[in-house]
Amino acid sequence: MAADEFLHRTHRAHYSPPWANTSIIGVAGSSGSGKTSLAMAIIAELSLPWVVILSMDSFYRPLDKEQSQAAFRNEYDFDSPEAIDFDVLVDKLAEIKAGKKADIPVYSFEKHARLDHTTTIYSPHVLILEGIFALHDQRVLDMLDLRIFCEADGDLCLSRRLVRDVRERGRDIEGCIKQWFAFVKPNFHKFVEPQRNVADIIVPRGIENKVAIGMVSDRIHKTLHTKSKAHQGELKRLGQEVEDAPLSENVVVLDGTPQIRAINTCMMQPDVAREDFVFYFDRLAALLVERATECMTFTFHNIKTAAGYDYDGLKFDGEVSAVVVLRGGSILETGLKRVIPDCRTGRMLIQTSWRSGEPELHYYKLSEDIATHDKVLLLDPQMSSGGAALMAVRVLLDHGVEEHKIVFVTYMAGRNG
Repeated sequence: MAADEFLHRTHRAHYSPPWANTSIIGVAGSSGSGKTSLAMAIIAELSLPWVVILSMDSFYRPLDKEQSQAAFRNEYDFDSPEAIDFDVLVDKLAEIKAGKKADIPVYSFEKHARLDHTTTIYSPHVLILEGIFALHDQRVLDMLDLRIFCEADGDLCLSRRLVRDVRERGRDIEGCIKQWFAFVKPNFHKFVEPQRNVADIIVPRGIENKVAIGMVSDRIHKTLHTKSKAHQGELKRLGQEVEDAPLSENVVVLDGTPQIRAINTCMMQPDVAREDFVFYFDRLAALLVERATECMTFTFHNIKTAAGYDYDGLKFDGEVSAVVVLRGGSILETGLKRVIPDCRTGRMLIQTSWRSGEPELHYYKLSEDIATHDKVLLLDPQMSSGGAALMAVRVLLDHGVEEHKIVFVTYMAGRNG
């Protein structure tokens, strides 16, 4: 195949997963205006899985010693845009928008510092960014699908802030009032209120405004429906492209040896005993994994035998791990353990939505260092349309696993898959 033809085919075969281009909703407003409550009300109205709230409080800048001392005296301005690390926020939003895994910092208001651990956001269909400056930075605005400004009476905002800061952030009433008049109120007029001018929807009365919440919900549903139709069209296009195309050179089919034909014959008999079926399938699974190990890279390894002789052997070059696509993939694990007994194994649960026909990721658990592994075996016993397989591969790519390190192992595959 000529280089130009290969590049053209690679470009045409590009797959855009259904969770890419996450719909991001920005909710801004004064401190205590009810932004979080409004975001929760929108989620309840949407009645959808995979909707996440991201608070801008997570992106306060780390404080130096002098700033930290001022914060404990209630003399540090947390209500100025300078207090927010917009560069990190923009990077994380870009990762989420692209469908990648994003590690979100955790900020402690009691310690006035970022904690060592992070939280993870991955593959939400909708993300709601809430914070007093959610509509402030132009880079953030460019990524938002909907801009909302939450409006509330100033006295109500003050009372809500007092209750929250005393109850949740370990502050005293005197310090809260000191911050309100020194920083919160003047910065509202200077930085927060102007965001009304760039908002698509201004919501007075917060969660009491059922009409506005319904409008937001309808708009998000329409956006997701459009994305779903585009994804279905993408899968159909991919299926049409490969219908008459030769199999990729990356596809390896087990040779039809007499042993394999005999095993399949035993398994396909209508009256095969359950114990025999399990035995023969486990044997076939081991053969599949053995064939997959031929895709691994090895390095020379000299050992001394029990008899005292030198033996120039081989060992895996780096760690080999596996990821099981639940629930069917678990039947390949016995064969996996027979070939690679100490193999670390992750999990994904991918199911097709009865509403849209799209594959949906319901659960995943992967090794934290999976991106450093030399090879990752992806185990799924059968593949028909290939939708779940595409999603599983995409999840690994989003977690830093390079494409050439992924080895997909399956027992039965349809032509389109």
